[in-house]
Amino acid sequence: MNLEISRQTFTAEDGETLQYKSWLPHSGFKQSMVLLHRGHEHADRWDEVVPGLALEETAIFAWEARGHGQSPGKRGHANGFMAYVRDLESFMLHLQTTYGVERERVALIAHSVGAVVAATWVHDYAPPLAALVLATPAFEVNLMVPGALTGIRLMQKVKPDSVIKSYVRGHWLTRDLEQQKIYDADTSISKDISARVLVDLFDTAKRVVDDAAVMETPMMLLSAGDDQVVLNSALSRFLFNYGGDCTKHVHLPGARHAIFHDVCRNEVVSAVREFVAEKFAEERVMGVAVENRFTRSEYEELQKPLKPVSLKAANYEFQKGSMQTLGKLSKGIKLGWEVGFDSGQSLDYVYENKAQGVGPIGKLIDRGYLDAIGWKGIRQRRGMMRKGLDMALEKTAEAGLPRTLVDIAGGGGRYLMDVLKERTDGLQVLCRDWSEGALEVGRSTAKEWGLEERIRFEKGDAFDEESLAQIQPAPAVAVVSGLYELFPSNELLQRSLRGLNRAVPVGGWLVYTNQPWHPQVEMIARVLVNRDGKPWIMRRRPQGEMDALVSDAGFEKVTQWTDDFGIFTVAVAKKVG
Repeated sequence: MNLEISRQTFTAEDGETLQYKSWLPHSGFKQSMVLLHRGHEHADRWDEVVPGLALEETAIFAWEARGHGQSPGKRGHANGFMAYVRDLESFMLHLQTTYGVERERVALIAHSVGAVVAATWVHDYAPPLAALVLATPAFEVNLMVPGALTGIRLMQKVKPDSVIKSYVRGHWLTRDLEQQKIYDADTSISKDISARVLVDLFDTAKRVVDDAAVMETPMMLLSAGDDQVVLNSALSRFLFNYGGDCTKHVHLPGARHAIFHDVCRNEVVSAVREFVAEKFAEERVMGVAVENRFTRSEYEELQKPLKPVSLKAANYEFQKGSMQTLGKLSKGIKLGWEVGFDSGQSLDYVYENKAQGVGPIGKLIDRGYLDAIGWKGIRQRRGMMRKGLDMALEKTAEAGLPRTLVDIAGGGGRYLMDVLKERTDGLQVLCRDWSEGALEVGRSTAKEWGLEERIRFEKGDAFDEESLAQIQPAPAVAVVSGLYELFPSNELLQRSLRGLNRAVPVGGWLVYTNQPWHPQVEMIARVLVNRDGKPWIMRRRPQGEMDALVSDAGFEKVTQWTDDFGIFTVAVAKKVG
């Protein structure tokens, strides 16, 4: 097949210019394959593979991760593993805007560490792909030495920029003697990997494997029988947990890790090509919101009391008792018991991130409280929300839409006033909330800051469709932050989103948050209370479910941000005609 081959660049979210290769049919294309290389490697490693994968009317793109090949950056380094996942989102946006690549017509084919990047992106961002192919994914790297991961964690804490040298050589990867020589002689392959990236790889992979039940993309998994680089037990757990109905597992007895360069490569490439062609030929129904069975079952189990005589029950009772007694020396914990750990007041305290309490012990406890992984994610969500707002406001300016914004549950609107202080473009903001007390605090702050002419505070029900539909002036940007994830039922969200769709003009934008995962969901349910003084029981809403609700309401998701832990997301969607 005659393909035009070239090297090009795209710009990542942080401004870094990264490399990729393309193989484009001269007569145009209607579908695409996107290839992700394994750790240490680069895009040119796909050169021998692409001819066997090529399909009619199909473009092929292969990225080159930062710190790899000709892409810039310290070899094997990134600002954490999730940096690669964000780079993949940027890459897919680039392909969409540059070539018109539609995600519904994309097959994502990824190898080893690249396969973990791909699986994490699919789990966290829920793109509507045609197919996902994971080849010997590095869900659990074989570190060989007992206790090595614990040692690497410690080393990374002592020396954050520490580097691990890969022990892998060509004969570990392939039985093909010529390919072994090619690999060992390739000077573009770096043996370095940052200790932080390696630790994050383990943690992120475990999260995705454990929560694979929420993933639904048609998926092929390929495993090697003589894989000395990764442990196949983790692959088996992922396959067992996977929620999608259209899955295929190809196990290659005797094969080594680099299956695209092993003696079985023709079999591998043919199997991948056949699977991708089959999925391209199928029609997938997208954008229909269905409550996820796995997270609904989890939510229902959390509502049931534990057996009173059990280690788990005793553990949670001890935690609760400690937080209700000694824990109240911490200002944050004391506030949580008074107004609810999910309340706006608690979140404002978490955003401030300044340890306070009774004496040194109280401040120490408060520091531990503020450093809980969920609160770290909340603080990252605030930064992501700002990115989403900036993007939506820029897009409305480009479209010539009114400079109007509404947050339908904005509390005291502190972050909205922070935005107003930095903008001189005539932006007008309406902050709605159900709490008159929170609105009064907002009005007082706005007057103190001299912003009372630019922001209004109004009591309103975020789930009243008619009330939302009649918001005036019509908001070009609507914001729903930290609200929908507090309510397990989709019915309330559907009413709210319908109202916002009626309020926002065509071409306007919706900025919304979600919480698809949380590592402490049971501890929170058994120990903490919400704003109503009841157990804080959450139903995690997978990103695909949340995006489907938004799509059903008439908005088209454009892009998304996810925190370093996979707990919170912020997405922007455009109202379509």
